[in-house]
Amino acid sequence: MKTYTHGIPVIFFINLFSLLAPAASEKPGGSIHFMNGNYDGHPMLYFSQGDVQDLQLKAKSTHRHIADNIWNAVQIMLSNPKEYLPPWDPKRFSARWNEIYGNNLGVLSMFCVLFPERTDALEFAMDYMARMASQPSWLVKDAAWDEVPLAHSLVSFATAYDFLYNHLNKTQQEKYLEVISDVSQYMYEKSFSRGWGFQYLHNHQPTNCVALLTGSLVLLNQGFLQEAYLWAKQVIFILEKSMVLLKDIKDGSLNEGVAYGSYTTRSLFQYMFLVQRHFNISHFNHPWIKQHFAFYYRTVHPGFQRTVAIADSNYNWFYGPESQLVFLDTYVMRNGSGNWLAEQVRKNRIQRGPGAPAKAQRWCTLHTEFLWYDSSLTPVPPTDHGSPTLHYFEDWGVVTYGGALPAGVNRPFLSFKSGKLGGRAIYDIVHEKKYSQWIKGWTNFNAGHEHPDQNSFTFVPNGVPFITEALYGPKYTFLNNALMFSPATSETCYKHWEGQVTEACNSKWLKYKNGISADCHGQVIAALEQNGVVFIRGEAVHAYSPSLKLKSSQRNLLLLEPQLLLLVDQIQLEEDSPLEKMSAFFHNTDVAFEETSKNGVHGAYVQQKDGQYTMLWMDDKGKSEKASMAFKAYPRGYSYNGTHYVNVTTTLRYPVTRTAYIFFGPSVEIQSFSIRGDLDRIDVFLSTSENTYTVYLLTGETSVKPLFAMVLANHQKIVFDKASAIRDVSVQEARDYVNVVEENLQHAKPVFQQLEKQILARVLNTDNFRKTAEHLLRQSDKRKTAEAIEKFFSVSLQQNKAKKAKKGKGDNLKVSNSLPNIFAQIELTEKRERQKLLQLRHDETSDEKSGNLREIFDFVDNSYVKQEQGTNKNVKHGYVKPGTTVRSTAQSLSASYTRVFLILNIATFFFLLALQLIRFQKAPSLHAQRFLYAVLLLDSFVLLCLYSSCSQAQC
Repeated sequence: MKTYTHGIPVIFFINLFSLLAPAASEKPGGSIHFMNGNYDGHPMLYFSQGDVQDLQLKAKSTHRHIADNIWNAVQIMLSNPKEYLPPWDPKRFSARWNEIYGNNLGVLSMFCVLFPERTDALEFAMDYMARMASQPSWLVKDAAWDEVPLAHSLVSFATAYDFLYNHLNKTQQEKYLEVISDVSQYMYEKSFSRGWGFQYLHNHQPTNCVALLTGSLVLLNQGFLQEAYLWAKQVIFILEKSMVLLKDIKDGSLNEGVAYGSYTTRSLFQYMFLVQRHFNISHFNHPWIKQHFAFYYRTVHPGFQRTVAIADSNYNWFYGPESQLVFLDTYVMRNGSGNWLAEQVRKNRIQRGPGAPAKAQRWCTLHTEFLWYDSSLTPVPPTDHGSPTLHYFEDWGVVTYGGALPAGVNRPFLSFKSGKLGGRAIYDIVHEKKYSQWIKGWTNFNAGHEHPDQNSFTFVPNGVPFITEALYGPKYTFLNNALMFSPATSETCYKHWEGQVTEACNSKWLKYKNGISADCHGQVIAALEQNGVVFIRGEAVHAYSPSLKLKSSQRNLLLLEPQLLLLVDQIQLEEDSPLEKMSAFFHNTDVAFEETSKNGVHGAYVQQKDGQYTMLWMDDKGKSEKASMAFKAYPRGYSYNGTHYVNVTTTLRYPVTRTAYIFFGPSVEIQSFSIRGDLDRIDVFLSTSENTYTVYLLTGETSVKPLFAMVLANHQKIVFDKASAIRDVSVQEARDYVNVVEENLQHAKPVFQQLEKQILARVLNTDNFRKTAEHLLRQSDKRKTAEAIEKFFSVSLQQNKAKKAKKGKGDNLKVSNSLPNIFAQIELTEKRERQKLLQLRHDETSDEKSGNLREIFDFVDNSYVKQEQGTNKNVKHGYVKPGTTVRSTAQSLSASYTRVFLILNIATFFFLLALQLIRFQKAPSLHAQRFLYAVLLLDSFVLLCLYSSCSQAQC
């Protein structure tokens, strides 16, 4: 790999600065020590050399359970090197998706730190890194446009370089650093043109950005300040915007679902840790992260093996979630619940078959799990654990009931999805044009992993999957537990049948950017629980084309018993609607449905180990049509073979049609089932061998009683009142959001500035001083560089003379503080690099894409508005003047003079004022008083001007 970096070869170890380094203040919820640039070599990313012995002791005691998993993972690798070592051949390396090579290197290097006596593992790691470093590219041949696999390789290779640095010889250190530099520079350049540079809250963004940040920190520790600053600033600039936008997501969710959410947080939590440790940027009081535990706790099925599989998903989590859970406990919650849930997942983890972690991903979070685990937090379940609880994710539009229960009879899990495309926060940001300095509509978000699934649901009685999502598959409505209509009124994926407007016929990704697809949304109307009975209502009419002339597409769910669910679909048509039929789909990815019937009512069932799980259906006219049952095989390129489904078709009538479905487990015996209704109400009569239910659903818009539903269960009456309806609340845009990002950017600068001074102080009065200064300014304007170097050199000569007269321990430190600040020129270089890359991308792309690049330019070029301290007055109401840049050294000198004159003028003003009060108050001459008043007025004007100038210069 050709190197892009020619900087200072090694960082100089300066201990003097540590005397002045302020003690790191403990952040709420965690205690990550802020390094403040005080590195003593490698390792330094997550821990220092002084921490290694403590980590090794923990591996044999408090962290033994995690260390055992690390040990077992490496043992498997060592036992089959041909399977786990990266190939030498570049064609084989890039022939397929290759994140496995990066993912496994992290745990391997952690093993070598914890168990240094295992020289066989160290040799294996050395071979592993040599093979990766030999590759001309870490990209996948057939997906060269996708930097994600490269990011997996970079983040792990740079981490291994840091962990194992002292085991590398000098040649390896230099070669591998060159590899990290090359790939980081490539990632930096691509961040200006790829979607992950400007599409927020998408899993690719933190994945790629953290890889670039890790490379930056390694280069920083090796003294390559110019490159490290460019890359780190770009990462912070991107991800700090995501952190601002996350504040709008009040429920702790992520719109891509649990599986891809674990992908996002795998890297996002690394980012939070790294920027706290290295730049003192804290996010542990962030409102989103405080609620994020619920995203794991409320979505896991009884038995802790599967989760809600909304959006593209596997059966549970792609990455972790043990690492994320211990992170939340250690740095956010501090109550033991994160450790408890991680323990439950670890104990119940499926090792083989559906739900087992993927081979490429199963070990990649073990090293961060080990590093973040706090053994002092005794695992304790949340206070409501043990009984099913109803939870509503208001941003995600998802309701769950029964999350995180032990597996067993009458342990139900129910989920329902009806929300806004992208989630409420993203949808409202796009449609209300919030954060307009950053966001240009759907261009800045990616909802491609979502599904056409408004008003979909799942049912898991006894912890047994009965009605499930269809996992990661094509984006068809019928592959979700949702409705389709016939005849179609526009071009659709399936002849005669029309699904939701986000359905994608010729793409793996959801259609969301343009037209009516961009406005798709459902709504949870109610989510209530009383006396063990759960009622949920959703509306999905806005998920379908207006040309269908649907007035309402309402779905009602009533969980009457842990094993008995009633579902009622109500379809209201406009008078001129062309629709004749609707089809409802119900899926099970594991077991095929079989046909059944009872008392003339058609149904279907799946046979599980503990018995039959059955569904029956009937419309409001007492008709029960026979259903079709089939298996849909997924096209090549998807991880799953397909899904089994039931398709129930109902004839529509104007103005309203209802169909009722009942789902029940093996402990429930249905004896009778019937329905009747009118325009405003539907009544369902249901009896089992043990209970009798009469359900009144008020579905009309102007019903007499302010009720959603009333249930008569034997002799008990349960009422669900409309006063408890869910109200859609719009979240206000974060105040001063541009400056929030800018202030966090300022945290990085002092670290680089201090390292720069340390380096110059180290070589002061040596032959390397001029050469070092040239290195630091090599990419800056030549004339300014020459002037700055001469200035440095003159300081060096003056100090040399001073040393002859007096020697002291603090000399180098004093000189380092007196050195002129060259960081302004480094920042100007960074701005020039950005502009150059943007222009290059502009020249290489079409006119259509260049419009997007102009949006990216807005996205990347707002950071040059602050001084080294404080807030720039040019930033007002989120707008940044494009010409504002960092002040030069001359401007800093001017600010100093202004400060002196301001102080002198204040003294003069008060002297004249005292003179007036003491000497001239009773002066016989009116002219003398007027003269003094005139002088005071003039001095006040000068004082005001000086104050204004000083305020702008932040002197």
